[in-house]
This record gives sequence, C-alpha cells and structure tokens, in this order.
Amino acid sequence: MKIYTKTGDQGETGLFGGSRVKKNHARIEAYGTLDELNAFIGLLRDQVEEERVRETLFAVQNRLFSIGAYLATPQKDGKPTFPLDLKEDDIQVLEQAMDAMDKELPALRNFILPGGHPVVSSAHVARTVCRRAERLCVAMLSEIELDPLVLQYLNRLSDYFFILARFLAKALGAEEISWQSRG
Repeated sequence: MKIYTKTGDQGETGLFGGSRVKKNHARIEAYGTLDELNAFIGLLRDQVEEERVRETLFAVQNRLFSIGAYLATPQKDGKPTFPLDLKEDDIQVLEQAMDAMDKELPALRNFILPGGHPVVSSAHVARTVCRRAERLCVAMLSEIELDPLVLQYLNRLSDYFFILARFLAKALGAEEISWQSRG
C-alpha cells in the first residue's frame, strides 16, 4: 500500500468515516498538534534514561494517539461516534507521578526559564506544545462537544511536563534557570 494518496493535494484531508475538511479546520489543527506533541514526547522518551519516566511517557503517547483518533472522528447529532480511550485513572497516574517527583524537588521560588540541558529543554518543548493542543481543543468547543476528560488530561499533562523538566534538571545536575526581571 502506498502512503501517498494524492487526495490532499487541494488542501483537504479525510476524517475517519470518509468526510473531508480543509487541512486548517479546527479539528485538524487540534489533532495535528497532538501528533506534534506525540513526536516531541517520543524524542524526550529517547533521551530519558529513568525507566519509570520512560514508561509514563509511553503511556502518555498511547493516550494522545487515542485522543487524536477521537478528535478525527466526526460526531453524529452532536455526539461522539468514536469511544474515547481515556479514563480518570489516566489523570491520576499523572498526578501521582507529579507528586512523587515533586517530593524530591526544592520548593519553587521563581519562574523557571526553559534550558539548562537538552533533555530539560525537550520537556519544556513538550509542555508548550501540550498547552497549544489544549488551547486548540478549547477552541473546538464552539463547534463540537468534547468529553471533559480531554481538557483535564491535557491540562494535567502540561503540568506533568513542567514538574518533569524540574525533576530531570535535578537528576542531571543541571542548573535550574530562574527568570530575572530587569526591574
């Protein structure tokens, strides 16, 4: 099977079920950004040595792929037609991971600038792309109904990446860079 179909050459793409929309449609922007986030998480996972973090990142990648499939499927009568493979437990896993990492970190006293080590920077890139995905999903709310777990998960996930960046900086002995105002 060829990967190219030439059906998108005029700026449209197919959703699950066959309907076509412009490639800049809000739905495509949202799940395309989730795909981008998933790629950055793969890069981050390849750079991290700690197995429990790698396992969490792998689980996150699978959840994001599921959310993308959910978003790529048109709704019928305003209701989703593709089951969302996301549960409250998935959010709790992120919260528990954050709590465990946070116990090992010094209290946060300043705003933190991304940087200090390539792995730390990768976690911050994932955080910012996650925030964009969240904003794009919020924008979709004016067009379609979304399961509230989608926004909750993305919100918690961006928090996870912030804590992970701090945790990785400490584990790597990298300097945590504090923002300094000129004022």
